[in-house]
Amino acid sequence: MTLESGKPLQESHGEVAYGTSFLDYYAAEAIRSNSAGGGTLIPTPFTVAGSTSPRGKIMAVNEAVGVCALITPWNFPIALITRKAGPALAAGCTTVLKPSELTPLTALALQNLATEARVPEGVFELVTADADINREVGDEFCTNPIVKKISFTGSTPVGKLLMKLSSDTVKRMSLELGGNAPFIVFKDADIDLAVNAAMASKFRNAGQTCVCADRFIIHKSVEEEFVEKLTDKVKQITVGHGMKEGVAMGPLISNKAVQKLKEEVDEALAENAKCVVGGSPLTDLGPHFFEPTILTNVSPKSIIWCAENFGPVVAVTTFETEDEALALANDTTSGLASYFCTQDMARVFRFSASLQNGIVGVNEGIISSTVAPFGGVKESGLGREGSSVGINEYLETKYVFLNV
Repeated sequence: MTLESGKPLQESHGEVAYGTSFLDYYAAEAIRSNSAGGGTLIPTPFTVAGSTSPRGKIMAVNEAVGVCALITPWNFPIALITRKAGPALAAGCTTVLKPSELTPLTALALQNLATEARVPEGVFELVTADADINREVGDEFCTNPIVKKISFTGSTPVGKLLMKLSSDTVKRMSLELGGNAPFIVFKDADIDLAVNAAMASKFRNAGQTCVCADRFIIHKSVEEEFVEKLTDKVKQITVGHGMKEGVAMGPLISNKAVQKLKEEVDEALAENAKCVVGGSPLTDLGPHFFEPTILTNVSPKSIIWCAENFGPVVAVTTFETEDEALALANDTTSGLASYFCTQDMARVFRFSASLQNGIVGVNEGIISSTVAPFGGVKESGLGREGSSVGINEYLETKYVFLNV
């Protein structure tokens, strides 16, 4: 995984454990009453003619959706497969996986492990494709009537296209699409805790996660302290090859990603943002590396603010009132993750209820867990993965009336 995606070896070890946890969790869910073959027995409202005695039985039975096409990205090449395949297999579905063309070897290694674990032939299939035929594979998944469900993690434009292509066959859809997470720090926040949360959220996998904090909305009275302490932490990040000991941040996935990020940083600077640290590619390390970067005075109209930057760049702006912070946080078509730091418990419940996101982290930067429902609102997707509700995405409910 490290050789293929570039993430530090320590992060790869963590992802293996995280990915395994979904298989363990859904292996247990497979035999629960809410899985395939389970269901509920509902009291009947019908009565025997001429009597008040109940007539018949109503059953709601869970059944597997059927063949599921799973499409996964490169940034978590094991965990995002098992987070889909785990509940699908537990529900009794067969699966066809299409991994990213940038990380196919990790997926193939996982398929080999499935074979060693005696997963029956044809139950966990895999299709690899180069970038130039991705559309052809997607078209087949979406239009083939054998496929009953599509689960996709990736960009919002591609997710929308899959929805359109699947409409003729009315497939079940699970979509985990792009994010643009706000990270709000209120004036009463524990600044040291907020800085640690920001580091954990922003720089994991070089900022290449869909739940990374992108837009840092900091109360004006604590901006200086927050930025100063965050800068000290950022300067300590060791960037390099993921296999080298002590490396905390690896490369971006491609040279194209580096060029895009550089253009967005340069545009922000041209619009009067200030670069506190970083801001440039690390060409001495190779073509895919970029400095951990902090920008302040970033315009909420700039591209780096309005679009998910998918890189190690902290974009900072300030606010003075809670209403202003909320407006800035919700001013996006995305609605995946959000974060805020405060010690006011009344604000914790009030503000989290007002955020237009499927996931909210309070005083914490790492919020993904096998046992928690993961998913977004607005244009960040449909459905939930993980937790006990994740298996529902792969089940249909059949109503059976028994006149007995």
